[in-house]
Amino acid sequence: MPEIYVYAIEGRSLNQKRSLIEDITNAVIKNFGSEPENIVVQIIETPSHNKAKGGILFSEKNQIK
Repeated sequence: MPEIYVYAIEGRSLNQKRSLIEDITNAVIKNFGSEPENIVVQIIETPSHNKAKGGILFSEKNQIK
């Protein structure tokens, strides 16, 4: 049973998540030959104040000029 985890900063709409999960599921079906009911996709969301890149919190990226 394939399990796919997507880590992302929170803020995507339910429709965006639904579409991503559908695309990922279809890619696993195509490339692994798995049945859809055996594929698990989990989106793990993180608040932007709990993640940083280059030493700068994502929540502060737009504030720095």
